[in-house]
Amino acid sequence: MERPFGLGALPTLSRSMADRQESLRTNPDRLVTRWADARVVLLDEHARTPVVEGSGALATRKTQDFGTEPPADAVFLGEWQGTDFWSLPGRPAGETETVEMAGSWGVVEEVPRHEGEIWVDLRGYGDLLDDVSAGLFTTAQALRNWRRQAKFCARCGSETELVQLGWASRCTGCGREEYPRTDPAVICLVHDDAGVNGEHVLLARQPIWPPDRYSILAGFVESGESLEGCVEREIREEVGVEVRDVRYLGSQPWPFPRSIMLGFTARADISAPLVPAEGEIEEAFWVSREEVRAAFANSQLRNAGAVPTPIAGGTRQLVLPGNSSIARVMLAAWAGV
Repeated sequence: MERPFGLGALPTLSRSMADRQESLRTNPDRLVTRWADARVVLLDEHARTPVVEGSGALATRKTQDFGTEPPADAVFLGEWQGTDFWSLPGRPAGETETVEMAGSWGVVEEVPRHEGEIWVDLRGYGDLLDDVSAGLFTTAQALRNWRRQAKFCARCGSETELVQLGWASRCTGCGREEYPRTDPAVICLVHDDAGVNGEHVLLARQPIWPPDRYSILAGFVESGESLEGCVEREIREEVGVEVRDVRYLGSQPWPFPRSIMLGFTARADISAPLVPAEGEIEEAFWVSREEVRAAFANSQLRNAGAVPTPIAGGTRQLVLPGNSSIARVMLAAWAGV
């Protein structure tokens, strides 16, 4: 008997091995004592970090390069196998050369290289990192993006300072504390009514995306709204379709700038007319499971560029979502690849 599909694999940016429990970051004496043996994850002004070229490991730095104790802007990321990891701003220590790298969705990116390291971004390179590195990079970027948006107090406008080793900020004027925030967003794989898991999936594209790139539908949760209600509203708003049997699948942090993607699946009537939201959705259409499988078989995201897969009798072409997105994991699970 056919069973409802599940994710099957952990989304790329959901991998995290380091222990980041609150009791560690609220014990500054312990962390200062261990600073000399800790490692530092650098982030440059473009949120890129150095990776050992040809590997999936972050090129972390010794803490001695930054002083005898954590600087004021150091952020504690967690502990892994007896080593503490921190994040600090940083740049390559010298002249760099520019190299090309196939990033997410097959778009060729230019990245700096210096002394056997390439400086990469999380969205384009996250899927190539090992589990520990992926979790550290994701956490570092999420905290960096929050801090860049929380430099001033929302109550009195005074400057804020980092406390709790980067996991909170305190207003220098009124003393108000603020903690890192995450904006929830739903992403839903909508399939038709055939059988348990359907035979077709609803894909769409935004006008700003590269040519032939399609994905499943997503949107932010509004105030006072349930997750399931958000799924129903977003699909209705974006393509004019009513969905039912909304079912949760899993989640993934998405720090661009500070979201978490909550994955769902739902059913819809394939005969219902699709009405793309003007200015938001350029095109939407149903794609068969066999066409999605063909697109996965044809994926070449790490070569010179993504090769589109002809679908709909050759009238359209399809490039799947990038490897770092939960959308790709959801599509792979539904397609059975």
